[in-house]
Amino acid sequence: MHLIWLRTDLRLHDNTALAAASQRGPVAAVYLITPEQWQAHDDAPCKVDFWLRNLQHLSQALDNLNIPLLIRHAATWDQAPTVLSQLCRELSVESVHVNEEYGIHESRRDSAVAQALEADGVTFHSYLDQLFFQPGSVLTKTGTYFQVFSQFRKVCYTRLHSALPRRVPTPKAQAEPGVKSDPVPTAVEGFPTPSETLRALWPAGEDEARRRLDAFADQQISYYKDERDFPAKPGTSQLSAYLAAGVVSPRQCLHAALQTNQGEFESGDIGAITWINELLWREFYKHILVGYPRVSRHRAFRPETEALAWRKAPEDLAAWQQARTGLPIIDAAMRQLLETGWMHNRLRMVVAMFLTKNLLIDWREGERFFMRHLIDGDLAANNGGWQWSSSTGTDSAPYFRIFSPLSQSEKFDGDGVFIKRWLPELAALNKKQVHNPEAAGGLFGVADYPRAIVDLKQSRERALAAFRRLPSRQEMAEHE
Repeated sequence: MHLIWLRTDLRLHDNTALAAASQRGPVAAVYLITPEQWQAHDDAPCKVDFWLRNLQHLSQALDNLNIPLLIRHAATWDQAPTVLSQLCRELSVESVHVNEEYGIHESRRDSAVAQALEADGVTFHSYLDQLFFQPGSVLTKTGTYFQVFSQFRKVCYTRLHSALPRRVPTPKAQAEPGVKSDPVPTAVEGFPTPSETLRALWPAGEDEARRRLDAFADQQISYYKDERDFPAKPGTSQLSAYLAAGVVSPRQCLHAALQTNQGEFESGDIGAITWINELLWREFYKHILVGYPRVSRHRAFRPETEALAWRKAPEDLAAWQQARTGLPIIDAAMRQLLETGWMHNRLRMVVAMFLTKNLLIDWREGERFFMRHLIDGDLAANNGGWQWSSSTGTDSAPYFRIFSPLSQSEKFDGDGVFIKRWLPELAALNKKQVHNPEAAGGLFGVADYPRAIVDLKQSRERALAAFRRLPSRQEMAEHE
């Protein structure tokens, strides 16, 4: 018997480890429920629920091929070696197969499991699956990991032109192995089940992921560059949750985009090119996780920014978290997050910059809050985005580039359609007033809408002053 240990790769098709395991002989699958680990990683209840719902779909698909799905419990990943060794003994397993995951804890977990299994004579095999390129294979001329996306992308394009990552075949049905599947739990203690409204926005299963991908590639991708910044428009693929859980693979996404663009990366349909770029940003941030492990440890990518004098302002932080900052675009975006488990990408940047610049609150507070609520929460992408917005990360916005929530609101939600959808209390305001009710004179307390908690101009100056006081990299190096 051979075992595939499923993690963030909850699909039957184009699954590298599953294909490899099934080529060796009879195969079973296992999934570990690890609630304390998920809590330590701030995984959102809606994300855990999404995993479980996708597992139920996958279990049925595997059953059709006579591949049993077993569920095992381990409070944390520290217990994974013991739990998996025990299972391998029960089933007389010869080899265990996994798709690689990235991050310090993930790497340590896999090393410990491999060591324990190999001590029992079980071989451990890991495969590149959630990325196009092995981390460490896309390097600068001096042999270091890239720190700038545009340079990283250039090398990726060259590689993709010469060898496109191929999708792997789906396993065929096997003979009945005499092992029964376990029921997939519908809930895990400590992770309350989200509302039916939220769940309905994110149906589980590979069929749904494929439907979204096909619909986006057929109907939307050409408009992606022009429409992706407007939160009231359906301009994005809505695939991020499926990618984060591995219900769809990046290879499937890349092939779908190339198919609509006659196989081109850098010419042709600008929408397709822009979307492929986003797949490469996802790739870049995972390579950063491996190349610069400090970002897995809640450290700033740019060490000199660790000296920033962040404000301890619990009331301001709570107002931001609870969507009552008095700035409509910020509050509408935060309500979208709280009610749907997702936030439009343009708005992720706007609310992150507001928290880290206008409120001068540590980016780690925002990063953690997002992870606790996002259905597509992914350490690499979330950390990368927060550090970009707070000017502490790779390619980060220069500290003096601070988005004004008002101008972003006017530019990307001109008629206030998005704002009014999420803040119905502002529905009576016209399209000029809705961005800044306070400036409309006499409109304080519109349907109990709060006044702005911060003066944008003064807070911008405060942020600039805090960043100017930082030592330069050179000064830091001299002091070391």
